[in-house]
Amino acid sequence: MNRNYPDAGNLLERVRNEKPIVHHITNWVTIYDCAQAVKTLEGSPVMAHAPEEVAEMTSLSSALVLNIGTLTKEIVASMLLSAVSAQKKNIPVVLDVCGAGATKMRNEACQEILQTGCVNVVKGNASEIASIAGEKVITRGVDSGTISADMTKIAQNLSDTLKITVAVTGKTDIVCGTNSSLYVKNGHPMMATVVGTGCMAASLIGTFCAVEPNFSQATAAALACFGIAGEIASLTARTPLSFKHALLDALSDLTPDTIKIRTVIESF
Repeated sequence: MNRNYPDAGNLLERVRNEKPIVHHITNWVTIYDCAQAVKTLEGSPVMAHAPEEVAEMTSLSSALVLNIGTLTKEIVASMLLSAVSAQKKNIPVVLDVCGAGATKMRNEACQEILQTGCVNVVKGNASEIASIAGEKVITRGVDSGTISADMTKIAQNLSDTLKITVAVTGKTDIVCGTNSSLYVKNGHPMMATVVGTGCMAASLIGTFCAVEPNFSQATAAALACFGIAGEIASLTARTPLSFKHALLDALSDLTPDTIKIRTVIESF
């Protein structure tokens, strides 16, 4: 296997063996789904938001996932405390820029968190990442707006500027980081019909980063596994609700052999 390609099956087995604690300060709309996705892979999700305990909880964890989907000033403060705590412990921080580009508050919160220098992976859809990169875009709530610019170039430039891994999710996921520039082509259109799949993807990225210090490799592996689960779920699901249940079942049933056969990752 090319050294630039992640062994997603091996990383999944490491997650199951190491059972990392993944602390979230995340979206209230999808908080249960994020916890369940991590638990399904045998990780240990923690969802602590209070500023009085977030730094301490982060110090007990293996990774930190921040999601700006349902912001308040207090939550931003908690995120900043947790990010600093994560950096002190040298654990990965994943920032899901959910809804970036939609409001001034979200944009300012993203920049404030990124300016701490604690973030290792930033994840979002095309318009969210374009907004973080300084492009003039309007995000449709938390859904991606239309982007005419070259997202591969935008993601690569943002990664080079911030010196972190950048993940752009969509029909084809883009992952740019140190020594790895990858397209992840796994997934199914039904994933876009379920509220929370983007947030779940961020949680899985955090879970994989907890066991693999090459964060671009871990990110691509997490997105490939999630996409493969979506492909398998689509074989039996008829509606968004049945698909959501099938997606979690498929995640639970993933094996290294299935992942090896179905993974579609290309370098660029």
